[in-house]
Amino acid sequence: MVRSNALRWLWLSAVMLLIDQISKHVVAGSMALFESKPVTSFFNLVYVHNYGAAFSFLDSQGGMQRWFFTVLAVVVCLFLVFCLKRMKKHQPISAAGYALIISGALGNVIDRLLYGYVIDFLDAHYGGYHWPAFNVADSCICVGAVLLILDSFIHPSKRNAKESS
Repeated sequence: MVRSNALRWLWLSAVMLLIDQISKHVVAGSMALFESKPVTSFFNLVYVHNYGAAFSFLDSQGGMQRWFFTVLAVVVCLFLVFCLKRMKKHQPISAAGYALIISGALGNVIDRLLYGYVIDFLDAHYGGYHWPAFNVADSCICVGAVLLILDSFIHPSKRNAKESS
């Protein structure tokens, strides 16, 4: 029986969560902390620990941020699964966005629970400016958010359609 909701998109969450965890394991097992390996003229692999959130936000707060961000991510994931359950299966862009955000949030939660920090290793740079290091989970969250924004422009809500008529 085919489900009438978007929970079937959780396969994307599982695949991206697996890619995230494998990539972090490979980096942590093959590089020394703070080691950097150039890949292109604008991209390096660099192994760092992030004790905070995005861009090391709150990384020096003595440990409370580990539990705060863990609980926050779990609550967000539960809410997004609930949204997927209520979402109709014909909303693939939003469903993919939610699934990617779920995988990214859970990928970083796993790191926080196992190590007390998140493993980051992707380093984009231009000239002397380096974007803060990030990982596959962070990329999933960003791409998921972009998909949700894109879908809001492609499929405006029914309320907006009623207001314009």
